[in-house]
Amino acid sequence: MAKPRFVFLLLKEHPYGREMLKQLLSEGHSPVLIIEEDSPVADEEREKFMERIAGNEIAPTIEDQTLRNGIPVVTVPIHNSSKVMPHIEEMDLDLIVFGGTRIIRGDILDFPKDGVVNSHPGLLPECRGSASPAWSVYHDIRVGSTCHFCDNGIDTGEILLRREFPVERGMTYEDLCYGTLVLSGVLMKEALIAYDNGEWAAMRRPQGASEFPTFRNAPEEVLDAVREKLSEEEYAHYVD
Repeated sequence: MAKPRFVFLLLKEHPYGREMLKQLLSEGHSPVLIIEEDSPVADEEREKFMERIAGNEIAPTIEDQTLRNGIPVVTVPIHNSSKVMPHIEEMDLDLIVFGGTRIIRGDILDFPKDGVVNSHPGLLPECRGSASPAWSVYHDIRVGSTCHFCDNGIDTGEILLRREFPVERGMTYEDLCYGTLVLSGVLMKEALIAYDNGEWAAMRRPQGASEFPTFRNAPEEVLDAVREKLSEEEYAHYVD
């Protein structure tokens, strides 16, 4: 097998995508194109994640990484088929990789030969949707990340890799957000290595059902409860 030919999508300078791109490039997996969304949603999501990982090291900017590695970048006002497809429809793509985007549906998902993949900062199927580390602590779900295929649902596609993040006593909410962000990048890197080795057919598996709903962004009262639970060391799944 050969390294996959892929396009990388992310919200403009999203720390999630910055870390994932760093991980991919460390193994020689370079996208043929990066498509950034520059929008009010991108600004809001970027600032939200910056707050969630405050106090932790952030990967180099997309601008810096692309300049150093000669990767072309285009900017769109929104990641949807009408704005993205004109940039990729003449390409022979194996994959599209999501590195921190809004929910994307439509022609994009059906275009690449071997699918669209995403890394989610929560364990699937238990913790679908937004603010996964917060809801994981709140509901005593194990914390972790999952690399999965994208379909027209929300975090419902087949799983490639899933791994728990070891939560130690004394960790903060910001530590869990950062830990799952980095782990998500690591899983995507490992997934592309596995693709190169021809292992995906044996790895991919359906998710199954979840006893929990698809979560939305956690309100402040939930975040306060999560921080208190961690401070009091009452979370159910510590490793120490």
